[in-house]
Amino acid sequence: MERTKHRIIILLFLLTGFVAANASVRSEIYKAYIINRMDAWKTIIDRLESGKPQNSEEILELVNYQYGYIGYCIGFKKREEAKKYLELAERNIEILQKRNYKPSDIHSYKSAFYGFKIGLNKLTAPLNGMRSLDHGKTALELDKENYFAYIQYGNIQFYMPAAFGGSKKEGIEYFMKARQMLERNPSDLTDNWNYLSLLVIIGQSYTYINDLSSAKAVYENILNLEPDFLYVKEELYPDLLKKIEK
Repeated sequence: MERTKHRIIILLFLLTGFVAANASVRSEIYKAYIINRMDAWKTIIDRLESGKPQNSEEILELVNYQYGYIGYCIGFKKREEAKKYLELAERNIEILQKRNYKPSDIHSYKSAFYGFKIGLNKLTAPLNGMRSLDHGKTALELDKENYFAYIQYGNIQFYMPAAFGGSKKEGIEYFMKARQMLERNPSDLTDNWNYLSLLVIIGQSYTYINDLSSAKAVYENILNLEPDFLYVKEELYPDLLKKIEK
């Protein structure tokens, strides 16, 4: 009995340590995101990758941070850097797929990764576009409550040419569904870079279709939630105000 008590105490200690470590990394990533320090973000994911996480939850968390960094690299034309981290992220996803860990999330990330491959080489759009679409559909079929799957499917709809079935309006609807799902649990929004990123995507999407009043409302909501979010505060919101004033 005494030995069992000791085992329980040790297990609780380890679990508490894991949760605390997760919270710490999540906070570090969030701070790097809002002050636009992607060099700090890179340092964090390099540290996590070098530690070779074995726990499936930790691996999936690392994949999420790698996903964010790859998107940044593609956006800023850091092609070789994007390729390097895409390979790492795909390797981690394969580990999780072999474990059958959260299949909907696995297909969501695969959908995103094929989208990244299009960003790296437009000529692969016909093949990788279909692969991205197939994984996006599978992710939603597996879990209708997976907000991340809705984001990926929204991206597909928004950027796919209308001739192939894409729809910017439907893309935004999927983004809004993802937002509603996230906002059901306010406690999950603390230090959540994915939530702010989704709001940015929604704001940019409204701007793209020239719904400037809706974009303005989104950006003002972001700045109300996080006044120090530099990307919105210093770039997106001021640029939008200039467009409105024209």
